[in-house]
Amino acid sequence: MALLGTGQARRATICDHNMTDAPSQDLAAWLGTQPGLARIEMFLADINGAAKGKWLAPDKAAGVARKGLAMPVSVYAQDAFGRDVAGAGLAFDTGDPDGLAFPVAGRFAPMPWLDAASAQVLITLRGKDGGPCAADPRGVLENVLARYAARSLTPVVATEQEFYLYRPVDGRPTPPDGEMLRNDTLSTAALAAHAALFDEMFEAFATQGIPADGLTSEAGPGQYEINLLHRADALAAADDVVLLKRTVKALAKKHGLGATFMAKPYGEASGNGMHIHASVLDADGANILAAADGTPSAALRHAVAGLLAAMPGCMLAFAPHANSYRRLRPDAHAPISAGWGFDDRSAAIRVITGDAKVTRIEHRISGADCNVYMAMAAMLGAMLEGIEAAQEPPAPQDPLNPGAGEPLPTEWGAAMAAFAASPQVEAIFGARFRDIYIACKKQDREVFLADIPPLEYTAYLDLA
Repeated sequence: MALLGTGQARRATICDHNMTDAPSQDLAAWLGTQPGLARIEMFLADINGAAKGKWLAPDKAAGVARKGLAMPVSVYAQDAFGRDVAGAGLAFDTGDPDGLAFPVAGRFAPMPWLDAASAQVLITLRGKDGGPCAADPRGVLENVLARYAARSLTPVVATEQEFYLYRPVDGRPTPPDGEMLRNDTLSTAALAAHAALFDEMFEAFATQGIPADGLTSEAGPGQYEINLLHRADALAAADDVVLLKRTVKALAKKHGLGATFMAKPYGEASGNGMHIHASVLDADGANILAAADGTPSAALRHAVAGLLAAMPGCMLAFAPHANSYRRLRPDAHAPISAGWGFDDRSAAIRVITGDAKVTRIEHRISGADCNVYMAMAAMLGAMLEGIEAAQEPPAPQDPLNPGAGEPLPTEWGAAMAAFAASPQVEAIFGARFRDIYIACKKQDREVFLADIPPLEYTAYLDLA
């Protein structure tokens, strides 16, 4: 698989589609068990996590596992508005070539929110060698996991997904009950208010193999959190998040509501985060982050050190959008410094101890608006960097002084600069993916900088 560089190389295909060894899939067999289907939605998650793909007739879809589905590689280089990004070097001056996408094994299911005749298939673009496409965020995570596998290590991960239900009013979100000030943390009444919707969600999760474990009401008006069970397959765990988010949004719409994973939909209410829990198993199934009695091991310290070292540079993976940085505030459980602590929810890295199986790391930086493949790759990649280098972390932070660690970039432009310059980013994501991602985010930022919000006119039009 050739990577794009400069000059003539920029005109090459980043995902050569003359692949000879297509991955084995059982899509055709699954389709044979689903009579009455009229359409199959084949989709992937782009660099912003948005679903992009095609609708196919079932007979056409059945052959995709063997032949692949042609998709332009530039689908991975679009800004938040869905426009091609010239600076990424994928759509322009290249002929906008196709790659071949193949189904992700086992990730096919009905789409009950659309109608009984619709089903979905998660796909991923592959390179000529059968490996991931260099522009694919999912492929970045796949490459990180290959590094673990080479050391006979297996990350075990779980995520917590926060989101808001809302009613759209003039293009803005409004709490479902109209009450902005109420705090419904752990309120069972808030759950009961949308019982029919949540029951349908969890039924759809089960149909798709999404291991949703629990639902709680959070602090914000109409805010909820869904917990997913730990998986010893981080790629599948990330796929779960992609499928969960589209399910939540689609079923909320079916019930006359909106659902958003936007990091900060209300300026005065809590933001939406995505916490990632991780432990690491060796070839014998033992958790290397803990000693036999569950106390933290040297590997845990090394992993924490790697996370702290990479965190400033990786911030753009955890907080990708303009709105992401509204969530990052002191005393808001959205840390603004690279600190760690034991069972300390004010820290960016929370170490949870128990028996040898339970001891793990919780990464608390990411907003729910992140691309889960990128956030998980950044976390797991940084942990492995620390373990391989036997790095040592500073002392745990004092919960009474949670901002004592290295400050994190909490402004979008600063995060872009840090991402572009970080050696850890290059090691985890690769130089080519890094450059594509930076080009996309810069194009987003230019749009926001060109827009003058009403508040600026209120403050400055007559004052200046």
